[in-house]
Amino acid sequence: MAGAKVKLSVRNAAKIYGSVTALADATLDLREGEFLTLLGPSGSGKTTLLMIVAGLIQPSSGEVWIDGKIATYAPPHKRDIGIVFQNYALFPHLTVYENIAFPLRMRRMPEARIAQEVARVLDVVQLAHTAERFPRELSGGQQQRIALARCTVYHPSIILMDEPLGALDRKLRDHMQLEIKHLHTKLGITVLYVTHDQDEAMTMSDRICLMNNGRIEQIGAPQELYFNPASIFAADFLGESNLLPGTVAAIGDPLRVDGPGGLKIRARSRGGLRPDEPVKLMVRPESLRLLGPGEDADNVAEGVLREVVFVGGVQRYYVALADGLTLAMKRLTLGADTAVGPGQTVRVGWSAAHTVALPDTRERGS
Repeated sequence: MAGAKVKLSVRNAAKIYGSVTALADATLDLREGEFLTLLGPSGSGKTTLLMIVAGLIQPSSGEVWIDGKIATYAPPHKRDIGIVFQNYALFPHLTVYENIAFPLRMRRMPEARIAQEVARVLDVVQLAHTAERFPRELSGGQQQRIALARCTVYHPSIILMDEPLGALDRKLRDHMQLEIKHLHTKLGITVLYVTHDQDEAMTMSDRICLMNNGRIEQIGAPQELYFNPASIFAADFLGESNLLPGTVAAIGDPLRVDGPGGLKIRARSRGGLRPDEPVKLMVRPESLRLLGPGEDADNVAEGVLREVVFVGGVQRYYVALADGLTLAMKRLTLGADTAVGPGQTVRVGWSAAHTVALPDTRERGS
């Protein structure tokens, strides 16, 4: 993806409504064939950024470039983009065939070519048998696939998707995530996708642009954001995490941190930390393990096992440390675990490589 052509470039885009900053200084590149997801909670600025790219909102400042051409103030129909919304936006009085043919007719394409292109995309979404049906005769998942077919049939330069799976139930959403990812790979389309669902973003994206309070917090591959977050917000928002307070004791590799309750913790950092600086130590629940007699690890904490929760394929363990903090641990369910139970004193271990030290700006008062 690194050598691919840049299809979309957003530079220092901002949107201000009176005293409210909906988007501040947003800069990103979207490359040809890439699936980039704008992820964040409500009010983070992700939909505002998408609407600026679509031309449905004018930025207060900044620039939008599409295919190497300035498009900041170009009308939506001149931007060569397709948009898929949450509500599908299919015409209820038109058949599936006519819904998909509509954007081609607007472009005055010959009927023979229209028939060819509609047949092509219906085959791709595996819904050729629905051509003469009306949207009301389709399931929610089928309607979403038809909306995707209509959006891709005229080969737009970029496809924008605004929470397209938000109206579907969990099981269908999981299925459609894989469907969309399959279509993305098969068609080689360039996608800018908006969601607040972290699992959806992790499943589908080549890269994730994590947003918070109108600003871009971090951009990177799902694995990078998950294992190497740049901030406490990124660590806390994406997946589950244990966040332990600490103070940098010594700079090095690994970093040495004085943790809660007298714990001496080894960790890695993204750089820029100083001795005596307050930090939060992030370790994922799946990186923790119960230690047997004589076992050791880079980091070891002792506590009381308060709860064991069975969640189908995984089991969750909650270990209360002496200072009142609780460590959450997760591991695969491989059968009935009778080795330990609530109330027992246990030792938990984890590696320095799986411990990320992040600057605790709240402790510094900034």
